[in-house]
This record gives sequence, C-alpha cells and structure tokens, in this order.
Amino acid sequence: MKQERLLRHYAALMSAVPQSVWVLSADGVITLLAGSGLREKLWHPDDGTSWLDAVHPKDRDWFRRAWRRTTEESSPLDTVVRVRLKDTPDRFRHIKIIAVPVLDEEGDTEWVGTAADAEDHWRVRIREKLLARMAAVPAAHDLSEAFLTTAAAVVPELADAVAVFHLRGERGPGHGPPRRAAYAPSTQSVGLAPGLPSLYPLDSDILRGVAPREVVENQEARLLVFPPGEPPEDSLSTASVRWLRRSGATSVALVPVVVDGRAVALVATTTCRGNPPPDEADLNLLQDVFQQMSGPLRRTMELQSIRDKALALQQSFLTPPPVVDGISITALYHPADSAAEVGGDWYDAVRLSADSLALSIGDIAGHDLNAAAAMGRVNSLLRGLAYDSGPAASPAVTLRRLDRIVQALDGPSMVTTVHTVIRRLAPRVWRVTLSNAGHPPPMLIPRDAPPRYLHGLTAPDPPLCVTDDLPRTDLHTVIREGDTLVLYTDGLVEAPGTDIGDNLRRLREHTEALVRAGVPLETLIRKLLPPAHDRLDDIAVIALHARAGQ
Repeated sequence: MKQERLLRHYAALMSAVPQSVWVLSADGVITLLAGSGLREKLWHPDDGTSWLDAVHPKDRDWFRRAWRRTTEESSPLDTVVRVRLKDTPDRFRHIKIIAVPVLDEEGDTEWVGTAADAEDHWRVRIREKLLARMAAVPAAHDLSEAFLTTAAAVVPELADAVAVFHLRGERGPGHGPPRRAAYAPSTQSVGLAPGLPSLYPLDSDILRGVAPREVVENQEARLLVFPPGEPPEDSLSTASVRWLRRSGATSVALVPVVVDGRAVALVATTTCRGNPPPDEADLNLLQDVFQQMSGPLRRTMELQSIRDKALALQQSFLTPPPVVDGISITALYHPADSAAEVGGDWYDAVRLSADSLALSIGDIAGHDLNAAAAMGRVNSLLRGLAYDSGPAASPAVTLRRLDRIVQALDGPSMVTTVHTVIRRLAPRVWRVTLSNAGHPPPMLIPRDAPPRYLHGLTAPDPPLCVTDDLPRTDLHTVIREGDTLVLYTDGLVEAPGTDIGDNLRRLREHTEALVRAGVPLETLIRKLLPPAHDRLDDIAVIALHARAGQ
C-alpha cells in the first residue's frame, strides 16, 4: 500500500516537470512511464521498426556509437540528440536524454531514462558556436578566404553543401538594386559534406533559375523543399537541378547577403542524401550567420571602387605608342590581382622627331589611388621634359631635372625608372642612350644572338627622390634591323622569398626560348607574364622592335 502511494506521488511529480521517463527493454521496445513535459509529441516506432529510426539521420552514427560505449562500460548516457516528431515526421526536435542501464530479473540489460526538451538551449549554443567560427571572417584578407570560412562554419551542422557567390551588377536608376547581376567565379566558394559529388561550376548558370533571381531582387531568403532527388526544374538552373538529383537533395535554401541596401552575395545551402530540410528557425540562423559576411564584402567593395578609380586614372596616362618609321612598339599593363594592389607602374613613348623617340618605364612606391595620381604627375613631367629637351638630350640630364622638380613639388617617396632616347643613325641602325634610376635592367634581344641585359659596369643609379642633385650616368648601345628592346617593371622579376638575380636569369632564358620558337612580339610579351596566381604586383612592359624604314 505504501509502495503504491509512493508511485502515485512519483507519477504526479513527473507530470509537473518538463521531462518524460521511459524504459527501453532488451528487445528494443520503448515504454513511456510518466510525464509529458515535451512541447511536441515524439514519433514512436511501430512493430518491426527500430527505435533508432526516431533519431535524425545525421545523428544516428555517433548516437549509436555513444549508446554502444555506455553499454560496454555500464555508464550513464547523457547527450542531446535530434528526435523525430509524431505529427510531422520530416521534422525533428533536440531532446536531452539521460539514461542508465539496469539488469532485469533474467540478467538482460534494459534502460531507464528521461527525455527533456533541449531545442531552445541547443539553438542558443549552436548560434554562439557558429558566430564564433564567423569571428574570423572580418579579418579575412580577401573574399575567397571570407567565403571559405563561412562555408566551413555551417557544414555539416546546418547544411550538407554550401555555395557562396559574389554578385556584381549595374546599378538601377537612383542607385537602386542592380539591373543585372553576374557572378565572379574567382570568389565562388563551396563547402561539401563528405561523400557528396563535386559541385558543378555554377557561376555563369545559377541566376538562370527563377528562385535565385527573385531572392536577389527581393532580398528575401527562400527555402525550397522537395522529395529526395526531385528538385523543381522550373525554379532552379539546369546545372543546379542536375547536381541536386545526384546528391539526393531534399531542400535548397537561398540567402542573400545585403550590404547598404544591395544584395552583394548569394548563399545557396542544401540538405542532401535524404536528410530532412531545415525549419524556419534553421533558416533564420543561416541568415544571421551569413550576414556576418557583410563587413568583408563592404571593405572589398570599397577597395574595388578605389581600384577601379586607380585603373581608370592609370589607363588615361597609358597612351597608345606613337608611329615612327622603322619602329614597331608593343606595350601592355597588367594590374596585380589583389584588390588594393594597383597604381604605381607606367610606360610611355614620345615621338621627338621623324627619326627619334623617347621610351620610358617606371614604378612609383605604393599601390593605391595616391600612387596612381603620383604616377600621373611624374609621367607627365618626364614626358614634357623629354619633348622639350629633344632628340639630342642626355637621358641622365633629363632624369636629374625630373628628380629636382619632383622633390621640390613634394612628390612620391621613391621612383624607379628607365628613360631612353632612340635616334636613327642609318636606315637600319638606331642609337640607344639610356639612364637607369634604380630600375630592373632593360633587355636587348638581338636578331642573331641570345638576349642580354643592358647595364653598365656598376649597379644602376639610385632611384629618384632619395637624395638631392645626384649625378646620373648614360649608357649607350646600338640596335639594328630585327633587334628588340624590352623595358619592364619589377613585377615581372620580383616576388617575395625569391632572388632577383635568379629571376632575371629565368626571364632571359624564357625569352630566348620564345624567340627560338618564332613567337610574334605581341605574343612574346604576354607570355613573359608570370602565372596569374603569382602576379602579386603591377606589371608594365613596353617593347621596341627595329625594322627597315620605308
């Protein structure tokens, strides 16, 4: 009688606390003893169905291992796991389970445990966890790094696959939303859970789907839910649908990243291999996490604006080479790949008379809009001095005059340059006089000999703007029909952690191999550029080829 009274008291107590008590028999049958403190009823396995089917597919492997470990060690199980809901079996809720093994009368192990709602607590913890991971994003050096950090933060907790795209487009009237958007493939980043197929390149394809376009235009997240491997073809692009089928996807969440009222990135997340889709709370958490990218995106956009202005300013000074009988001139300028690295390099060619011209190349210290503006001033001054001095002038004297003027006008901290005057001596012979102010040596490519560098017996003269009224020297040589003179900036031969002497040797050997292959001059100049991922600095090149006069 006393025992029955205690059981009634226990049952009354369990009905008042936010947890349920259950028993799992040795043959896998679950019996609810008391309590129903859970907000929603949990799914209950039918006959012939394993109780593990109630556990979220992503949690089954680790939960099964934890259960086996506690069985072998006869220790309590205390964990949080996602469990299927009764009325909506495609949805799950985080439940805190505490269970202990107990031996029954026959010596078999059964389990007695409690189940309590842990959804709110879990969401607070996962939010803190994901935002902590995203703390590294503002310190990212570029968009690719920021996007990779973001993708890694949410896989696999909230998604099985993540693709992040940087959006660029023309502004609408009144600086409204972009009229059109295009992806920059270099800033696409992908995070995939193990075992998923490689993601197709989607940079040029994804906005062809109706749903992504609407998300970008409306700046509102959207969740598409569908049967496993059956994505809606009318809402997504062809390439997206093809990959979603292969991965057994069940949902696609499209989240815009908005900066200053403009969608500047689009994030696409998916659940795959039959895993259930995220719910509304998951989608809200995804939005919170991805919006952490807004800071790096804003800075990148600001740097891109500065870069665009610097490039426009720089291009305005890179005028087309003049026409001189018997001379062919080819030039190129390639900005560094980094958003901030632009502004200091220039080339120039000025016709001094019918049979003479001045050729210059240089580099201003710095890589920003200020460097581009300084480059414009120095280039304009040198161009004017060269034309005023005429074809008989000494390049060394011209550079001394330039140095005095630039320093008097509080110019840049340092300028390296090669200034050259080229005059015709005979129909097929040209005299070259040059002065080198701290710049890499020009390369001469004779028609019938290996390439060589033009430098004196000593090192080049110091750069401009480092000391007052420094004596400078001229170097003389001759080029003939078929010879080529190449001037270039240090971005072609300098790289962190490398030896400039070794790089100059490799450049000369590479040039010789191209000449032997009969590569045209324009192609040769382009092939001298290092691989795209190694272009850490601006590169300017101007080449003069001597040919027979008319």
